[in-house]
Amino acid sequence: MSSNDTSRKRPTPARAHSRKEPLPWHRPKEPEDDPDAWARVQAIMASPTYMQADEDVQFLDSYDTRGVRLQIDYLKPELQLQRQNIEHTIVAFGSTRIKEPQAVQRRVEQLEKQLHDDPDNEELRRKLAITCRLLEKCHYYDVAREFGRLVGSAGRGPTDNRLTLITGGGPGIMEAANRGAFDIGATSVGLNITLPHEQYPNPYISPNLCFRFHDFAIRKLHFLLRARALVAFPGGFGTIDELFEALTLIQTRKINPLPVVLVGESFWRQAVNVDFLVDEGTIDPEDRE
Repeated sequence: MSSNDTSRKRPTPARAHSRKEPLPWHRPKEPEDDPDAWARVQAIMASPTYMQADEDVQFLDSYDTRGVRLQIDYLKPELQLQRQNIEHTIVAFGSTRIKEPQAVQRRVEQLEKQLHDDPDNEELRRKLAITCRLLEKCHYYDVAREFGRLVGSAGRGPTDNRLTLITGGGPGIMEAANRGAFDIGATSVGLNITLPHEQYPNPYISPNLCFRFHDFAIRKLHFLLRARALVAFPGGFGTIDELFEALTLIQTRKINPLPVVLVGESFWRQAVNVDFLVDEGTIDPEDRE
C-alpha cells in the first residue's frame, strides 16, 4: 500500500486510563480459588510498606529522609517565588514582643490591676516593669509599618514584585512590616517555621507567599538568597541569630556584601558591642564597617 493511501481508517487512540478488557491484576484473587485470599490482600495493602513513598508521612518524617525533606523544603518556596517574579527582597527582622501600642498598653493596665490587688507580688512587679519598657519601644512598630509601606511602593508601585519585603511571618515587628506593605496593596513574603508549640502567621502576609518551613537552615537560606538589604529592629535571640548569620556570611564572603541597617541605636549599642570586639582583636575594623 502506498504512503498516500487513505482508504484504511486510522485506529482510534487508546484510552489513557481504561481498557475494554481488564488485565489480570485489575481484580483480586477469586474467593473460589482461595477463600482467605482477600483478607490477606487487605492486610498486605494496609501495611506501611505498601504505601506509596510520597504518601507515607511517617517515612517522610523519619531521620533517614532528612535529605529529601531539605530538598522539598527549599524547592516549594523557590518555585513559587519564581512564579511570582520576585527577584530581589528587603529583609526585616525584629522582636515578636514589640507590638502595636494599644496592645501593650492593655497588658500594662492588666498587670497594674493585678499588682494593685496583690501589691507584695514581686513577680508581678517585675513583669510590669518589663512590659512598661516594651511599651517604650512600641514606636518601632510604627517605624516598621512605615518601612513596609516604603518597600511596597518601590519600583513601579505595589504591583511590581521585583523588589519585595520579606519577614519571618510572625507577630510584632514582622507583623508591622508586612502590615505596611498590606496597607498599600503591595505583595510581601512571610517565612514561618514549624515549632513544637502552636503558632500562627500574622494576617498581613500575601496569602500565596506565606511559607512554613520544617528546618531553620532552609528558612535562613531563603532569607538571604534574594536579599539586597537587611533591616534589624530591636529583638531577641532569633533576631540576633539571623543578624549574626548574615554578618558572618558577609565577613567570609559567602555572600556578596549588602547593607545591614540596625534600627534603634541605643538598643543595639547595649545589645551588641561591636567596638569592644574590634578593641579586643576578635574581629577586624573592616568587619565593623
